[in-house]
Amino acid sequence: MLKNNFQNKIGRDFYLQDTLTVSKKLLGKYLVRKFRNIYLAGKIVETEAYLGDTDPACHAFGRITPRNQTLYEEGGIAYVYFIYGNYYCFNVVTEKKGIGAAVLIRALEPVSGISIMKLNRNKIKNDADLTNGPAKLCLSLNIDKKFNGADLTGKEIFIAGGVNKEKTTAVVTKRIGIVKGADLPYRFFIKGNPYITKHKLNKEILSEISL
Repeated sequence: MLKNNFQNKIGRDFYLQDTLTVSKKLLGKYLVRKFRNIYLAGKIVETEAYLGDTDPACHAFGRITPRNQTLYEEGGIAYVYFIYGNYYCFNVVTEKKGIGAAVLIRALEPVSGISIMKLNRNKIKNDADLTNGPAKLCLSLNIDKKFNGADLTGKEIFIAGGVNKEKTTAVVTKRIGIVKGADLPYRFFIKGNPYITKHKLNKEILSEISL
């Protein structure tokens, strides 16, 4: 079933929707990275929306720079940036060209290529710790700056549709790990999933939505 889902690649139109909609709809889908002919993949269980020049926490807020110019391209490409001098974060660019918005993929539930992910994370044994954070998932899937601007409808890295046979509930909270725009309810995660980012704000539920 999972390998079949790898063929169910999300098309460009999906990413051209408004950013909050994409943030919610990405939950339950698979981020897939082809690494040495092996599929490293995880179910997307946590996202955060960043909404262009209306959102002070978004890298596109203010003006176009060499660092953020990828955000202004048409939706459906990756925006990968470097943080803390050692880590990367993977984002999905959304909406029409010139908007400057994206969705941060905060956490994955590992489903394929887990043994390789563990090697990439220095042999971490606990599956739940492999991808429960934006920097962790990039390390596990070997995602770095070379994927900045990568076409997410291509072959090397893409998002594929999931099949939800059971009713799934998403939780809405404030974003975490930021100062500006921290009051905005732009973080979404699958309720009860053990692979989300560990943080005290997981308990501060603002609302719930059905997926």
